[in-house]
Order: sequence, then structure tokens, then C-alpha cells
Amino acid sequence: MIDVATGIARVLQQEGIGWVSTFPVCKVNNALGKENVPMIMMRDDRYAVALADGFSRVTAGAQIGVCTVQGGVNAAGLQVAYAGLAQAYEDGSPVLCITDGVPIGNSENSYFDVTSSLKSVSKWYGYIDSPERTHEFMRRAFTMLRNGSPGPVVIAVPDPTGQYDETKDPYHPVESWKYGPINQDISRAIDLLSEASHPILYVGEGAVYSGASQELLKFAELSNTPVVTTLKAKGIFPENHALSAGVRGLHTAHFLHTSDLIISIGSSLSPGRFSHAIPNAAGKKIIVCDINENNVNKIYHTDHALIGDAKITLQALIEELTKRTSGSGIERDNIVDEILGERQKDEAKYHDALNSSETPINPYRVYADIMKVLDPQKSFVTHESGNTRDQLSTVYETQIPRGFLGWGNVSSLGFSLPAAMAAKIAYPDRCSVAVTGEAGLGYMLGNLEVPVRENIGITVIHISNGGFSGYGPGFWGDGHDPYTHKVLSYENVDMSKVICEMGLHSERIYQPDDIVGAIERAMAANDKGQPAYIEFVCIQYPVYGSWVSGSHGE
Repeated sequence: MIDVATGIARVLQQEGIGWVSTFPVCKVNNALGKENVPMIMMRDDRYAVALADGFSRVTAGAQIGVCTVQGGVNAAGLQVAYAGLAQAYEDGSPVLCITDGVPIGNSENSYFDVTSSLKSVSKWYGYIDSPERTHEFMRRAFTMLRNGSPGPVVIAVPDPTGQYDETKDPYHPVESWKYGPINQDISRAIDLLSEASHPILYVGEGAVYSGASQELLKFAELSNTPVVTTLKAKGIFPENHALSAGVRGLHTAHFLHTSDLIISIGSSLSPGRFSHAIPNAAGKKIIVCDINENNVNKIYHTDHALIGDAKITLQALIEELTKRTSGSGIERDNIVDEILGERQKDEAKYHDALNSSETPINPYRVYADIMKVLDPQKSFVTHESGNTRDQLSTVYETQIPRGFLGWGNVSSLGFSLPAAMAAKIAYPDRCSVAVTGEAGLGYMLGNLEVPVRENIGITVIHISNGGFSGYGPGFWGDGHDPYTHKVLSYENVDMSKVICEMGLHSERIYQPDDIVGAIERAMAANDKGQPAYIEFVCIQYPVYGSWVSGSHGE
């Protein structure tokens, strides 16, 4: 006989979970410790969720991030963790959150309804109402995490001390099962592709979770079709490739506007604050290739659909197109030249900023020098919510899946720190960099102690410009929040000195010519397991590529 908490710990070990992020107190934690499951203690509950979430994202669900947070009747931990779960739910991240369940007989004991709130931000909520059901619920949890559309799963444990016989229902690790569209639907899709004059591939994060990068590359080359990716899928198609039409900006907008066929692969096509709408959608053909049938006829009319895993779908499309063309593919005159010409328009727009020698430093000069230092095949970069997201996703060239992690929607500030930590844990040989502004740094300050304690060698790059860029007045106009944009600036506080006291390698940089050396020194510290912080004294420069609206605009 074993207790429920011990059973959960052993299931996690069977499922290959190497560590669990946490913020005390969760009643499962002691069992994790006794069963030698390593725990990374964050400094608040949201960050406990965020580290596990980041791990699931950067590994594209190949490894599942797991966290524990305080729950039960005293659900203070869950109330803080709710924001992290909402972010994971919105972005479809397969993270497992284990929490204390409200004990049987104690429901309706508080105004905050734990069950209904958690069901609103999870793919599935499992309440282990009997110790004998522990293995059943854990099987269902990992089945949800490894199959279908990804999303967070919550397991609530009302009685961690309850006993059960683990031999009566032995636990076996859960597999992942894939499926793809039928031949008839594949044939129809190739018909539409062959009839189109200006098709594009619009690729979302579903292709990342499917591990479809090689198939996407082969199909794009065989069909000679430009590839646009969403923010969250940035890097699934190498952006130095001649067929890459990027994520956002003038060149991306051009192909969205001029397309007559959009083949959406692993994207819901839902227009939001950080994604494109489809301009003149009624005048285009749209093929939705997605594992989630709810994304068919969502927002826009769907002309055709291929329901299934992105990798399997692309393999079938490649086979059909190869057969029809005897392996020669489709010829499209001048498409590569057209993409290059449109790219050059964007390059001209940002050329001066990327090469600027002005002081305070232009943030684009920092980004240009990051690209000079990092090996694009062996590095990870993520942004913060705000200008660093918008600027980096416009110009940062990503060549491998998850070489860049884009995020947005309901995401909370500060996520770049646990994302970079998760990337370093997942890929120890890669450099891992988080780029933040003032607001993001404020959120992450308390948790900067964690990578020091855990010897996680990441670098936080701070675009330090004394306020929330674009909120207040400047060369860009009045700003959208002129009364709430100022914070203590680099003239008032030297954040490099503050953060140095926490044990990070820390520098403050004023001159553009010093950027490369500072980043190289940070990387050297990271190689020794020491996290680094670099404060670059910069100007406010809220300039970046826009998102396309449904009817007009860049």
C-alpha cells in the first residue's frame, strides 16, 4: 500500500519527468522529495507555473513541464497561479499543474470557487476523489497532455495521505497517437494549390508541436510557395531561406495581401493583438490544416480542411504533389526574386537603426549585435511583452525551431525569465537569452534569485530607457498612456548594481561599440553556470512591423 502523494511521485518518474517546479506549500511536495524527484523552487506561484509552461513550450511537448502549487480551501497559491495557467491555456501549452484539492466535505466553503476557476483555464481538470483512482487520473492527465490539441491539465489532490494498492491497477507510461487526413482530402488540397496563382503557407505553432519542420521545408520547396509564420511559430521555417516571408512587416504584409490561396498549417487563423487578420478573406481560398476541428470555419470561411497532425498532413501533401509532378514540383516564375525584393524594403526601413552609433543606444543596435554574437543553430532568444516582442519578432533572424520563442495574447509580463531558464534546462549546450524592458524587469526581479541558486546560466538583456516605451509622448506622437509611462530611469537607479548583489554577472553599457564585448562576457559567465544581466542604456524607439488588419494596413 502507498499513499496518493507517493503514487503521483512514482508516476511522474515513470513518465520521465526529470524535475518539478514549485512554490510551497503543496501537500504533494514532501512525497516528491522523499521519492527523489528534484524540485526547482520559484519565488511565487505564477512563476512555478511559468517555468513548467516554458519547458513544455521550448521542447514542443516532447517533454512535459510539471508544477505544484498551493490549493485546497486556502487557495492563495492557486489565485496567484491562475494568471500562469490562463497564459498556458490561451497559448495551448501542455503543462501539468498538481495542486491540493478541496477536501471532500469542505466545498462551498469560500467565495473563490477553485473547481470552476480551474476548469476555465485547463484542457482537463481531474479531481482524485478516491485514492484507488490515482493511476486512472494520472493516465488521463498524460493522455490529454500528449494527444490532440495541446493545453494545460490540472490534477487536484484532496487527500494526499489516502492509501491504495498500486499493484491492483499498475501504471504504464502513456503514448502519443497521431492521425492524418484521408487521401481524397489531400488530393483536393493539391488541386486547389495547382490552380492558385499566388498561394502562401501560413504556419502556426501546431507545426512546431508536430515536429514538422523538415516536412514543411520540403513541401515549401516542392510547391515553390512563400512561407509566413505566426509569432509563436517563428523559426519553424528557417528565416534565412529564400522562401521565407517572415512573421510581420512590409514583406509579410505584401504576401498576405496578394495571396489568392492560404494554406494554414497548425494555426487557428484567429486575428488578435499579436497576429494577422486575413485581408480580403472573402476573395481568397483558405485551406485549414489543423488537428483541432474547432478551427475550421472559425472567423473565416474555410474552402477545404485537412484534419490531423501537421507532420502527417505535410507528408501526405508531399507524396501527392511528388506523384503528380514526377518529383519536379511546381514552378513559379520570379517568386524568389519577389520575396527578396520585398525583404529589402524592410531591411531598408531598419538599416539605420540596426547600425546606429548614437547614444543613448538604439535598441535595434543591441538586437543586431546579439545576432552577431549568438550562433543561430545553438541559441535561444525570447522577448518580453511589449516593445522587445514587437521589435525582435520583426528583425531577429531565426533558423531553427524554438531558436526563438514568441508569445503574447493574455500573457503576463515577466515570462521571458522562466522561458529562458526552461530553454537552458532543456538544451544545456545552447546560449539562452531573455530580452526585457522596464515593465518586464519589474515583474521578474524577485525571481532573478532562482537561476543564481540553481546555477542556470542564462542572460537577461535589459533595454533600459526609463519608461514604458510608446506609452508617453515622443517622436512617435502623443503615446497611448501619457499619464502612466514613467518609472525610475537609469539616471536614478543603476539596476546593474542592484542585480549584481543577487549574484548575477552584471554590467551597465552606455556605448554601442561595447555591446558585443558585454554579451560575450555574459556568455562566458553562463558557461560557468552563472546567470548574467546586462543593462543597455537606450532610447525609447517604438518602431516595428505591424500586424495586417482584415481590410487594409501593413
